[in-house]
Amino acid sequence: MTPFAIELRNVRKSFADFHAVKGISLQIQQGEFFSLLGPSGCGKTTTLRMIAGFEQPTSGEIRLLGKEVSNQPPNRRNVNMVFQNYALFPHMTVFENVAFGLQTKKVPADEIKTRATEVLNAVRLPGMEARKPAQLSGGQQQRVALARALVNRPAVLLLDEPLGALDQKLRKEMQLELKRLQREVGITFIYVTHDQEEALTMSDRICVMHAGEVLQVDEPRALYEHPTSRFAADFIGTTNFLKGSLVSSEGKMATVNVEGLGPIRVEVALSLPAGQSVTLAVRPERLKLAAKAPENEDNQAVGKLSEIVFVGNDTHYFVALSNGVQIMVREQNQGEFPGAPSLEIGQRVYVFWSATSTSLLVD
Repeated sequence: MTPFAIELRNVRKSFADFHAVKGISLQIQQGEFFSLLGPSGCGKTTTLRMIAGFEQPTSGEIRLLGKEVSNQPPNRRNVNMVFQNYALFPHMTVFENVAFGLQTKKVPADEIKTRATEVLNAVRLPGMEARKPAQLSGGQQQRVALARALVNRPAVLLLDEPLGALDQKLRKEMQLELKRLQREVGITFIYVTHDQEEALTMSDRICVMHAGEVLQVDEPRALYEHPTSRFAADFIGTTNFLKGSLVSSEGKMATVNVEGLGPIRVEVALSLPAGQSVTLAVRPERLKLAAKAPENEDNQAVGKLSEIVFVGNDTHYFVALSNGVQIMVREQNQGEFPGAPSLEIGQRVYVFWSATSTSLLVD
């Protein structure tokens, strides 16, 4: 059986009375691009630092390729870490920065040249060997930092918000570059970020963390389409929430009563008792808008259009429903105008959506 690249078994980390990580367990496959996602203070960087060996767990086990490494120092673990500030040596050339780790290990000069050249080609920096970090752009400096980590051929590469210092356009370009690079070198990447779009773009799987705990681990699409908690649904993208209670369920379909709106049909994956308090989550792009009541739709609600916001690719419609809850409908702009060009602020509108577009969250 192939061992996991990294396995955490009930790992905890406390700083005096503060519990930064509260008994998390994770299994990360070899060759996987795995992201730890959550807001500041959720424990994701502490978890990464424990894997690297910079922090010792208060309790629990950390395994690297099946071997327990919880008490091993960083230099005894076959992992490398890339930081947000790059930490390049300003007085050294690109080649010298990349070769530094190999030189300290007394790798033969011919092998150093071969490996450094290979990795610089992999990060698309051929011909830059003689430049100093100050002569490089932010994106190029980030690639040098990646090359310096990859040249050591680690079993796992740890990345702590490495794109945080880049502007938005370059950041998006580097997201694709990182995913391409990971796919080509085949090394396990564990990536820490608070940016949900970044995690969705690059990851094979995402671990959502909150207050030192793991809330959900899943593939990007499954995490977005089927969140299992209100926090995950709200943190990953934009979501509309409706509070209600379960009326009945039959097979995979259930009926939920939402106060002020009436019965709402929803697809369910678990059996719940009637009267159970629940929250319905519906993504804005799953909702449709019309001036007249639609026919043959699973769910619909009436309200007043309170705001229209044009944001380039999309138009956001904000609707105050009859029960007082405001929701957002997102429509992609196609052609000259969005899908509902005749709607005006203040008019009565109908919002409708399918049962399969609704996630049911247990309160």
